[in-house]
Amino acid sequence: MARWSDYTTGERIKILRGREIRQTDLAEMTGLSVVTVQKAEQDRALSLPTLLKIADALRVDTSVILGQQAPRRTMDRADRSVMRALSCAVHDTAAGALPDVEHVPTLEELEEITDRCWGLYWRGHYTEAGTVAAPFVTSAAAAVHASPVGEQARALGALSDAYRVAGYVANLMGNRDLAYAAIGHAQATAERASDDLRAALVKSGRAWVYLRDARLSEALTLAERAAVDIEPRFSTATPEQLTVYGSHINFAAVVASRMNDKDRAADYLSQSHAAGARMGAEHRAHGTLFGPVTATTQAVGVNVSLGQAGKALQLAGSIHDVSQLTPAARNRYAMDKAMAQADAKMWDASLDTLEAALRAAPEWGRHQALPGVIVQKVGKASTARLRRVSELIGASAAGAGGFLPATARTAL
Repeated sequence: MARWSDYTTGERIKILRGREIRQTDLAEMTGLSVVTVQKAEQDRALSLPTLLKIADALRVDTSVILGQQAPRRTMDRADRSVMRALSCAVHDTAAGALPDVEHVPTLEELEEITDRCWGLYWRGHYTEAGTVAAPFVTSAAAAVHASPVGEQARALGALSDAYRVAGYVANLMGNRDLAYAAIGHAQATAERASDDLRAALVKSGRAWVYLRDARLSEALTLAERAAVDIEPRFSTATPEQLTVYGSHINFAAVVASRMNDKDRAADYLSQSHAAGARMGAEHRAHGTLFGPVTATTQAVGVNVSLGQAGKALQLAGSIHDVSQLTPAARNRYAMDKAMAQADAKMWDASLDTLEAALRAAPEWGRHQALPGVIVQKVGKASTARLRRVSELIGASAAGAGGFLPATARTAL
């Protein structure tokens, strides 16, 4: 498989342009002539002004076009535009550079926007969630600025949520620097609001960024600390407290499983099941969902990570209704189940599970790495099934040795 640096600069421009942007479109977007664009893609001429205009139009750094760093996985032009807007909103507001806002939202309006953002995020509509989150950050920052001193807590809580959504979207899209920045601002804002539950959720969010950045021991330490900070008394805990606590314990179990710490993962799963049983049903609070179904589906994923496919499938067999979960949680559970089936050499069943999830949520699926891992693992299924699923994730079905993003496939 060719590396990004193996392509010529012209080939990289063509790949980034993709099928959705024609040469004439790129010329119009940059103010360059079509001939200049054609020469750039043919490696015949690329001046610095031309390079800067093309990079700006394609929403990438010049280093990506020059091959010094690879483009982020699965990011098309719309994704890159969202990342640019999010980055500006997060960094500008954190620096106190507030743009002119025609209408400063009321606290009630901010809470409605908060619910909308989290709803989009948990349905797996990450690009749309990021699109809404950028103006949400600036509007919430404006609301904090407009609130009288001593009466800013609710507005600060909304701003912390806005930063957290921005951080989560950036983390999923592989923009780790922005994810770290947004989570850091979310933490500082939650502390200003004196909101312990929000502060704990932000710590869990930072631990998730650590996890995706392969900082496992730090992720586990932070996840454990966040859970301990808010551990409630089960006899008197509110559903809101149990929701936040259960979510933290679940995540700690995930991190422990990634470190192959079976005893610690089992201990956290036990606490998660206890919290879920205490609640009796799924409950939403502060942009998260937890309950007995969440606890069990998460246990499936944890056991898959620990290499215990049989136990994971046994747990999956006990789950009969996942309708209470968010779409993103249902899809993730389907991925974990498909992975367990692949590990158990149930090739066709694995691809059936995977295909159903990808067809139900194509937007969610294109930001996930696990479907490609499953396709690589499943090498003995029917060719027709493998080809269908490979097409859904933009992968080559020619063997089980690997897959290539669809945007780059035509350039080989």
